[in-house]
Amino acid sequence: MNLTTILDMALAAHPDRAAVGPLRYSTTYLELNDHAARGGRVLTDLGARTVVFIGINGPALPTLAFSSAWAGIPLAPLNYRLSDDQLVALVQRLDRPVVVADDSYLPVFAGTDITTLSTGDFTSRLAAVEPLSAPAEVEEDAVAVILFTSGTTSAPKGVLLTHSNLASYVLQTVDLSSADETDAALISTPPYHIAGMGTILTNVYAGRRMVHLDDFSPRAWLEQVRTERISSAMVVPTMLTRIVDHLDGEPARTPELRSLAYGGARMPLPVLERALLAFPDTGFVNAYGLTETSSTISLLGPDDHRAALASDDPDLHARLTSVGRPVPSIEVALRNEDGTPAAPGHTGLLWVRGAQVSGQYLEQGSVLDSDGWFPTNDRARLDSGGYLFIEGRADDTIIRGGENIAPAEVEDAVLTHPHVADVAVVGLPDDEWGERIVAAVIPATGSAPTSDDIRSWTRDRVRGSRTPDDVVFVDDFPRTPTGKVIRRHLIADLTTTSLG
Repeated sequence: MNLTTILDMALAAHPDRAAVGPLRYSTTYLELNDHAARGGRVLTDLGARTVVFIGINGPALPTLAFSSAWAGIPLAPLNYRLSDDQLVALVQRLDRPVVVADDSYLPVFAGTDITTLSTGDFTSRLAAVEPLSAPAEVEEDAVAVILFTSGTTSAPKGVLLTHSNLASYVLQTVDLSSADETDAALISTPPYHIAGMGTILTNVYAGRRMVHLDDFSPRAWLEQVRTERISSAMVVPTMLTRIVDHLDGEPARTPELRSLAYGGARMPLPVLERALLAFPDTGFVNAYGLTETSSTISLLGPDDHRAALASDDPDLHARLTSVGRPVPSIEVALRNEDGTPAAPGHTGLLWVRGAQVSGQYLEQGSVLDSDGWFPTNDRARLDSGGYLFIEGRADDTIIRGGENIAPAEVEDAVLTHPHVADVAVVGLPDDEWGERIVAAVIPATGSAPTSDDIRSWTRDRVRGSRTPDDVVFVDDFPRTPTGKVIRRHLIADLTTTSLG
């Protein structure tokens, strides 16, 4: 199944419905399909075997995504925040690449033999070529998208997502033409993140107009939601934090926003609770997934959020920190380090299986086991209701005095302190204990907690051996664009500070 089938089905259902752009000048599904067929011709004429996109998210990206599918070649959106050398190195790993980039990134490739054209040039060429008569025929296991992981603990790996992986994700999670004609989605996630690609496919299949926000700020986001009559949006935790800080206790006043999804990194509970109060009429969705799983594999839905927020039962309220339950097409398993099943209610390594799961990497091949299970490298547990709690990366585990400590457990305790805005817990080398627990804390605005105050608060909520040995106060953490803490950079910063 070529991904163009998703566009073809939307085209058949509502050719004249707005697909991309603001209310005053939108591209219809009929026009999007025509642009994609012409874009496929442009890429074919250039001899591309891979098309690379480097730039901010915008209306050109859906066209480029479906143009690559029409041409039968993979699309590889790259992180434009990388250094020039990193971008060139990534492009050179790809098969016969053609780079489509915003103007400011074209000089990166000066002096190389890499074919480049600007986003504007690509768009202007569409009118000058004949469209392809039909999409290229590709095998369902042909690669459709290549995404390089953010590399929070290591160098980026190229994840290979096939047409079948992505189509399975869309067909299992979205109903065809399920959106109302007036529905609109605000896109503010980066194009090189799986959510940025997944949102193109799911919104097209649902028949929802896509509106792009190219430069996020809380004020701009809220204005766009209001003026463009946005019905659904997705944010990463750092964005939601800035939005609720901007509102400062006032209601959001976004009556048409029916759904607000978040994901990509750990959501601080205090931020989520404030957001639920600021958007009382909006359904919140926590979407958990990985690049290797073609986006979402587990959801905490709107009813779950409101029920947990209102509950006095600590176990039910704690579900606000879960990622909900696996979507119907995904199987999950929790295993111990030796591969045996984890005991019910206990933390284990999360493995997942399903048609949308890739587990394939550029230059490395597949890491699926013999039964098709993918190791997420996340530590997780399931509660009695089947709700999944992610407790951090296995690589992040702190080993203090022979005891394995998940940073998430300590972070959850610290975050309940009223004067803590955010926290990241890491392990630093220690001659006596092997590693000592260090909590890097961002104080709440206008607050000045002390190290002893934070340690005492935490000791009352976790076992004594899991109390931070040190607390340091910082303005922010090194993060990926989706808000994940880059722990190796934080550890390096803290090590340098302690040595200094």
